[in-house]
Amino acid sequence: MKTRIVIPVALYLGALCAIGTTTDGRAAPAPSTTTSEPSPALALAALDRRIADLDAEEQVSKRELAELGGKIARAHHGTLASGRSFYRLTRAGMLPVGGGFNELVNHALRVERSRRALAAELSSEKKLRERGAELARALERIARDRVALGGQRTAMDAARGALEDESRRQQAFDRAFSSSSGATDYVAVYGSGGNAPAAQVTGFGAARGRLLFPIAGRSEVRHARREGADGPGLEIRAPIGTPVRAVYAGRVAFADRYGPYGRLVIVDHGEHYYSVSGNLASIDVKLGGDVTAGERLGTIGDEGRGPMLYFEIRHGTQTIPPGPWLGL
Repeated sequence: MKTRIVIPVALYLGALCAIGTTTDGRAAPAPSTTTSEPSPALALAALDRRIADLDAEEQVSKRELAELGGKIARAHHGTLASGRSFYRLTRAGMLPVGGGFNELVNHALRVERSRRALAAELSSEKKLRERGAELARALERIARDRVALGGQRTAMDAARGALEDESRRQQAFDRAFSSSSGATDYVAVYGSGGNAPAAQVTGFGAARGRLLFPIAGRSEVRHARREGADGPGLEIRAPIGTPVRAVYAGRVAFADRYGPYGRLVIVDHGEHYYSVSGNLASIDVKLGGDVTAGERLGTIGDEGRGPMLYFEIRHGTQTIPPGPWLGL
């Protein structure tokens, strides 16, 4: 059986969608139409290129703005000089007297040239200052875009880490059913209502119908199935925090969170038999540790369907009905 897991990619896809625009509303390059969604590596590379482009744009803008400061200072100096010259030429006391008509004409020409020079200086300084304001706005926009893209980069890194972690869990889950320890020589089997040994058997296969019930006391039991499993399991409903115990001696083959099972403990009982205890609030055993029948594995949790233990028995990768093994 090939076990399937639902990988939580919503965070990663949300990060991919966010790359489409930046704070100034500009669209990023359109994704390829040959695939439904970009690979993580390509998406990260595209995001890194966008961040690198912002860095380069910022450097160019800062360099131009620094150079612009000197140009504005020189233009302002020229404007003041032209303004003083124009003022002197237009003062009433500076008008030529007794020079005749030609002198008046020449003076008028000098005033006009001075006025045009002043107008040109003012226009040049205005354009430089407008360019400075434009560069300042561009730097503000770059800063906003960098923050937004940095947040997207962080989200994508986190999502990629979550995907890699989920993949690692899936591989560990699959490996848990790929090998088995040898059969144990002895196990004490307990009834669901107490802790006294009921029988002595050799090997898990011989314990069919006499396994220790996974929780003590009364509980509501329902048949159920988890996504990815090819056979039935049991939902054993009991108050949250109720201790969950090993139904038979064995070795812990998996102790982690896994997809629809939530927090999960798989115990290898030998002969390629496994018990699966999911929907746990806590895990109290460690991977590779030996457990005895009745030893606490964790506590019942609530993954959104109410407090319960989800329980399976598997032979290899095949899920087999657990009821007959528990004497139900």
